[in-house]
Amino acid sequence: MCALYLMYINPRRLLPSFCVIPSFRNFAPMMITEEDKIDGLTVDELRQKRVAVLLSGGVDSSVVVWEFAHLGLHPDCFYIKIGPEEKEEWDCSSEEDLEMATAVAAKYGCRLQVVDCHKEYWNQVTRYTMEKVKAGFTPNPDVMCNRLIKFGAFDEKMGHDYDLIATGHYARTEVVNGEKWLVTSPDPVKDQTDFLAQIYDWQLRKAIFPIGHHVKDEVREIAEAEHLVNAKRRDSQGICFLGQINYNDYLRRYLGDCPGDVIELETGCKIGEHRALWYHTIGQRKGLGFGGGPWFVVKKDVERNVLYVSHGYDPATAYKQDFKVHDFHFLTRKDVLPSGGKVTFKIRHTPEYHPAVVERLSDHEFIIHSETAIHGVAPGQFCVVYDERHHRCYGSAEITF
Repeated sequence: MCALYLMYINPRRLLPSFCVIPSFRNFAPMMITEEDKIDGLTVDELRQKRVAVLLSGGVDSSVVVWEFAHLGLHPDCFYIKIGPEEKEEWDCSSEEDLEMATAVAAKYGCRLQVVDCHKEYWNQVTRYTMEKVKAGFTPNPDVMCNRLIKFGAFDEKMGHDYDLIATGHYARTEVVNGEKWLVTSPDPVKDQTDFLAQIYDWQLRKAIFPIGHHVKDEVREIAEAEHLVNAKRRDSQGICFLGQINYNDYLRRYLGDCPGDVIELETGCKIGEHRALWYHTIGQRKGLGFGGGPWFVVKKDVERNVLYVSHGYDPATAYKQDFKVHDFHFLTRKDVLPSGGKVTFKIRHTPEYHPAVVERLSDHEFIIHSETAIHGVAPGQFCVVYDERHHRCYGSAEITF
């Protein structure tokens, strides 16, 4: 099963009581100064708090452990199980993940315990995904995993005993006048604030991101210098709970097929059939399998089960410049989006931020007026909104047509 691994710092002791391992005895932390901080917190401040640290089999979360250990802080490990339902059929390299996490934990004198969030994950994140795709929307399971599992179900089971939860996300936080803000990483390619833009305000107040000030290459360099077992391990791709499983195969397993017509939007001519609307996303070009292309998916009619496409390499129907968002989720304050205010935004995990002007319809409904037309805007996608300098993340909302 796919897994997450969480660790906590016990401020009452620096060494785990149940074991001392050779690699830890040989580990010498660097001299600590007043300038040494983790996401804005000094070592003395961290020693006064109970901290849970998410550790996975990847290099990013492993360097999070190093960030604490090289300052003389030695956490215990919690293994959070959130994998697929049938291990034998839906393997996602969890055994290798666990081996990597165990090696890193041992290197820095940490122990492992298990917290099972399996049912919560499948009851909440998977249900969200299936309901959205059945309705014709484009969901983002990774966004909801952060909100519902990493900072949600874990907090209900164990995290409520801790003051802070640290993860390996490429993001940062800053506190201004007592208010905590989510801010972007200096690595625009790896920045993950878009995946965190739906967490609750109380979750943000507990969150810290120890590697958020690094770019990816720096994290790799630290891992190699520390001889971490996963220093050269490739980053995980795709949706976290699927591993190597094809996304369409996953949808087919739970929703099956539901064939319908494919119609050219401009002419109304039928050009073929689709197996199910949920296998397609707005803006999709590859994998459609229709002759006479190229074709772009531009619209879904869920009630009639019709998929609409446009012909051409870059049709105007594949773009939108103005679109509505609803149920805006504010991370810190609700007065940051006045009507006419200038912002930047993104609708998918890319390095680009698009300038826009916000039109406020109500407390939680807005129209985004982008300076340029955006390709592949789809209902159900999260529009993540930042300040004009794309420094602070204000929150996100679902796109609706």
